[in-house]
Amino acid sequence: MRQINADIQRVVEGALGAIGLGEDWEGRAFPQHTGDGYVAGMDTAVLPALVGWFPEALQAALWQWRRANPGLSPLQLRVSVHVGPLPDDGLGVPMVHTHRLLDDSALRELLARVDPKTYNTAVIISERVYEDVFESGLAVGGALASQFAARFVRVKTFAQPARLHVPGLDWGIADPSIFDVPERPSDGPGLTTAPQHSPQPPSGSVSFSQYGQGGTQGVNPTVTNHFGGGHQS
Repeated sequence: MRQINADIQRVVEGALGAIGLGEDWEGRAFPQHTGDGYVAGMDTAVLPALVGWFPEALQAALWQWRRANPGLSPLQLRVSVHVGPLPDDGLGVPMVHTHRLLDDSALRELLARVDPKTYNTAVIISERVYEDVFESGLAVGGALASQFAARFVRVKTFAQPARLHVPGLDWGIADPSIFDVPERPSDGPGLTTAPQHSPQPPSGSVSFSQYGQGGTQGVNPTVTNHFGGGHQS
């Protein structure tokens, strides 16, 4: 567990450094471990880069980690991104929502379907983040709005629209069984409940959420280990 946490932090730090957010990561707020995960806050000014550049940078950092650790099972990360005001201790509704997004079964199902050596990152962003980045014209990097599939997330009492993104995956050629009509109008593809036949892989998490009057916004990467010929829970 301790090694997983250390690896997550190194991979995330490397990915953020690669897109010029190394100093922002160094200044992160309310950093803490969450079991086999990690949580911290970052300023809202980095939101476009987190959506537009971070997923692909994280994918590249995980590929680099795999090359450096050929004897270990590949790492996969689930990532949730949300934004909202939080106090200095990071406790509040936006943080809870960040974790609820991360708990969506679709993220696990998506990574369970793919070869971990090819696809190692699955991202979910809240509808607010999607609107703030793509509908405001603030998008940066190569990410397109069409790469974020509409998804209505239900976890416990949480029920809100969100968007899913897997770097390198064209939703137009994805398995039709994981798609359905989204529950609200959308300019992107729709993804609803994923099949439940795949075993749930082990996971850890890293969160970033908004805090303070100026705001700090949130991401929540969660690691998934793949062992040998199957998933170990």
